[in-house]
Amino acid sequence: MFFNINILSLMLGFFFANILSTIPAQTGDWNIISGSVIVTFNEIVNKCVYSKNNIRNSILIKLVNNIKIGIVYGLFVDAFKLGS
Repeated sequence: MFFNINILSLMLGFFFANILSTIPAQTGDWNIISGSVIVTFNEIVNKCVYSKNNIRNSILIKLVNNIKIGIVYGLFVDAFKLGS
């Protein structure tokens, strides 16, 4: 059961990456702000996941970490699509 939820959260992050890379870039004014929001979210999740506390075993933290990994993966795929 948890394997399916983990895969689903990865795909949700990939979907969010497509949203984050297309919608704010329509005007061209929001590129820096959306990039800073993504980096801030990434660092906050990294702090929660990789801290020395024992909250790493929480299912919610694992799901948010999988969404973060999906966002980063989706942004890399979009960058490769734009580069080719």
